[in-house]
Amino acid sequence: MATTTAAALQDPLGAFRQMNMNQRLTWLAGLAALIALVIVTLMWTSRLDYQVLYTNLSERDGGAVIGELQKLNIPYRITGGGAVIEVPSAQVYATRMKLAANGLPKGAGVGFEVLDHEPMGTSQFVERVNYQRALEGSLGRTIESLSAVQSATVHLAIPKPSVFLSEAEKPSASVLLKLYPGRVLSGAQVAGIVHLVSSAVAGLGDKNVSVVDQDGNLLTSGQRADSGIQPDQLMYRNTIEQQYRKQIEALLAPLVGNEGVRVAVSADIDFAKTESSSVVYGQGHLLSQQQQSTNSSGGGTLPAGVPGALSNQPPGGVTAPFVMGTASAPLTPQQLTQITPSLKTLAPTAASSSATSNYDLDKTVSHTQQPVGSVKRLSVSVLVNDQAKGGKPVPLSAAQLGQMKQLVENAIGFDAKRGDTVSIVNMPFTAAQKEAEKQLPLWRQAWVWDGVRQAVPYVIALILGLMAYRAMRKATSGDVKAKRRKGKEAAELDETAREETPSDGMQKSSGPGAGAEMAASGVPGALAPDTVQLSNTLETDAAISRELVKQDPRRAAQVVKEWLSDGQ
Repeated sequence: MATTTAAALQDPLGAFRQMNMNQRLTWLAGLAALIALVIVTLMWTSRLDYQVLYTNLSERDGGAVIGELQKLNIPYRITGGGAVIEVPSAQVYATRMKLAANGLPKGAGVGFEVLDHEPMGTSQFVERVNYQRALEGSLGRTIESLSAVQSATVHLAIPKPSVFLSEAEKPSASVLLKLYPGRVLSGAQVAGIVHLVSSAVAGLGDKNVSVVDQDGNLLTSGQRADSGIQPDQLMYRNTIEQQYRKQIEALLAPLVGNEGVRVAVSADIDFAKTESSSVVYGQGHLLSQQQQSTNSSGGGTLPAGVPGALSNQPPGGVTAPFVMGTASAPLTPQQLTQITPSLKTLAPTAASSSATSNYDLDKTVSHTQQPVGSVKRLSVSVLVNDQAKGGKPVPLSAAQLGQMKQLVENAIGFDAKRGDTVSIVNMPFTAAQKEAEKQLPLWRQAWVWDGVRQAVPYVIALILGLMAYRAMRKATSGDVKAKRRKGKEAAELDETAREETPSDGMQKSSGPGAGAEMAASGVPGALAPDTVQLSNTLETDAAISRELVKQDPRRAAQVVKEWLSDGQ
């Protein structure tokens, strides 16, 4: 068999010619199946993997994009009822860059490209209108880049500048958003859109921007309400809670496993901004003492007061004897000396006295500013699963739970004065919860299916190749078996002829001319082997063949061998 297969591989055309009709059909069918399998495999492995290029384009932009793809000789296909344009995954990013260089897709509105080809002599009004259109279109395109926004339309009301401050008006803006089905915008995203629009227009404040969705809902109503809660505050609170939760899970995971603990943290954050100033004096502790006293007295002063009867009063009493001189008899020096004391008592006098005492005490002046975002109170809840021992879940002991609680309190900086609470509960987890938390099984992994998809064509080709090889091997082995069977039959006939040949008289007639001699001698039933007349019936031909074999068995065996060697 090995010799026959090797000969067929060395001379396939000769081997094919020696086959009968059934063998030839089998070989041709196997060859055709192998060629078809190779073609299918090549088509399967070389087929293009398409990826989304653009979605939800307008009819104008979609037509422009398809026309440009045809110019660039890039294969594409349209899916999703005409809403999705796909190109080969290996050319997605390069194609987007090429289309962007050509200004595609342009979008629903116009951008600043409207100012690229303004004719000369354009009036100021037209320039202002074109600038406003360009600004609106540019803002709309920017807002559409958000993942939840399908399309955006921006309207700006920009008043004409005035030289009078009293008549100056502030600009305003309105934004219409069309969201994708099932998508919503958070408060922080709406605030971002409002801030984006207000920052693009000079003099536009956040309060003058209105945002409405496709259902007519005013999205900026919550921004105008003074609720006192800002998105940054909520984000900061979530960050604090997540940080504490990760710390606790990392601390307890080595004890109960990653899947055996669940932690929930609630943090009360103080976002109030507080500033305080205080002055504190020491009690009964005198640092220093200083006293100052001033006394003064003087003679008469000039008349003073309000002019009139109240200030025009006669002088005080005069001490007798007091003799006034006259022009004819002036006072002598002795008389002046006598009346001097009386004159002093008549003159007005002035005196003053003041005292000052200074005391320095212990004084402390402090200015305190409380930090924003401090933790006022923490509440921690920990759920621990039972431990598996001997294949059975065993609950934790009270001592173990107490140790875990102590670890959690130390990890979060437990403070009983501010009202922190820590609760640890040991309960068995349900099987459904464990099953949901397990990783995806191997047969659902994406890489497994990718490998199967790549290997299926080759496996099919291998199976069909083995089937074709088996069919060819079977046909070849059938031919060899038939030849062996004919050889065996010839050997049996030769052995039978030897056994039936007499030992004496028949030896003389064992030569090639024995049959002719028998026929010439007139032996009854003898037939001339060179002149055998066959009939049209199978029984008669079989009887003649048996008679020839009996007459000359060796020659009959030789004829059968020649038949086998000729492939008949």
